[in-house]
Amino acid sequence: MAEYKIFFKKSVWKDFKSIPDKDLTKILSCIEMLGMNPRKPGAIKLSGKERYRFRLGNYRIIYSIHDDELTIWIIKIGHRKNVY
Repeated sequence: MAEYKIFFKKSVWKDFKSIPDKDLTKILSCIEMLGMNPRKPGAIKLSGKERYRFRLGNYRIIYSIHDDELTIWIIKIGHRKNVY
């Protein structure tokens, strides 16, 4: 299986500022693993949109997968109460 390239929406960089460093390192390592398998167990497709979410503790990673280009776009990262 080919590895997917990961891109971030500009607004995600603002999301990083509000996340504590210890949680941010876990989130970034999880995003790196998504590049190898974007539909890994625990990734749930959101209804009505071509987006997925992955739960990591109290944080959620919202992303879209483009299989034809082998890319993943990270759309939003945030605390579970603020992300949707």
